[in-house]
Amino acid sequence: MRPLRGILLKLVSVLIFIVMSSMIKSTAHHVPAGEAVFFRSFFAMPVIVVWLTLRREFPGGLRSANPIGHVWRGMMGTLAMGLGFAGLAYLPLPEVTAIGYAAPLLTVIFAAMFLGEEVRLFRITAVGLGLTGVLIVLGPRLTVISGEVSGHREAFGAMLVLGGAVFAALAQVFVRKLILTEQTPAIVFWFSLTATVLSLITLPFGWVVPGPKEAAILVAAGVLGGFGQIFLTSSYRDADASVVAPFDYASMLFALAIGYYVFDEVPTWQMLGGAALVVSAGCLIIWRERELGLERAKARKAMTPQG
Repeated sequence: MRPLRGILLKLVSVLIFIVMSSMIKSTAHHVPAGEAVFFRSFFAMPVIVVWLTLRREFPGGLRSANPIGHVWRGMMGTLAMGLGFAGLAYLPLPEVTAIGYAAPLLTVIFAAMFLGEEVRLFRITAVGLGLTGVLIVLGPRLTVISGEVSGHREAFGAMLVLGGAVFAALAQVFVRKLILTEQTPAIVFWFSLTATVLSLITLPFGWVVPGPKEAAILVAAGVLGGFGQIFLTSSYRDADASVVAPFDYASMLFALAIGYYVFDEVPTWQMLGGAALVVSAGCLIIWRERELGLERAKARKAMTPQG
C-alpha cells in the first residue's frame, strides 16, 4: 500500500472530473444532455481499453458472471450522468457539486433497503445532518422551502441534479453487488459501453450538430473522463478506501475556483454553509466505516486459531 500515492491519484481524478464537468457545462446551453453523455462515454472507451491492454487485463478482465447486473448498473449510472449534465445548464458548478454530495448519503439508505446492510444511530444521524445540508443548498431554488419566488429554471435544474444524485446512489448499490463477482476492469468497461448505447436512445429527442469548438470540447471531455476513471481506480489500488474517500470533497474547492474564474459564479454563504454540512456528514460516515472495519478485522484476528 502507498497511501500518499493513492491520495495524489484521487486528487488528480477529482480535478479531472470537475474540469470535465466544466467542459460539459460550457456546451450545455446548446448540446442536449443525452448527446453529452454519448461523447463522455464513447470517447472514454479507447482510453480505458488502452489502459487495460497495458495492464494485460483486456480482454480477459472483461468476463462477467453477472451481465444483467452490469445492465442495471449502466442504466442507473447513465440516468445519473444525464440528469447531472442537464442540471449544469441551469445551476452554478459549485451548487451542482454540492447537491451531488447527496449521493453517498442516499447510498447508505438504499444499501439498508436493498442490501440489508445494518444502519445504526450514528450513520442515521450523519445522513440526517447531510440531507439537512442539501436542503439548505436547495432552499433558495425551491419556493416551498424558501418561501420566496425563485426562477422556475433554477428550481427545475435543482430537481434534475437531485434526481441525478438519487440514481447515482442506486448505481452505487449495484456496484456493491457487482464487486462480489466481477473484476474492476469489467465494471469500468461495461459501464462506459452501456452508457454509450443507452445515450443513443435520446437521439430522436433533439441532438444537434456541434460546431468545431463544441465538438472538440466534448471529445476532450470524454477522453478526460476516461483518464479520470483510470486515476480513480488506481487510487483505490494504492490506499484503503477510508483513506482516499474523504478527498472526494476536494471537488468543492476545485468547483468554486473554476466556477468563479471561468463562469463568473459567486457562491452564496447559504450554499457554502449547506455544503459544509454535507461534507461533514460524509466525512463522519467515512470515519465510522473505517472504525467498524478495524473492529471487524480485530474480531476476525481474535477468532483465528493461533499457533
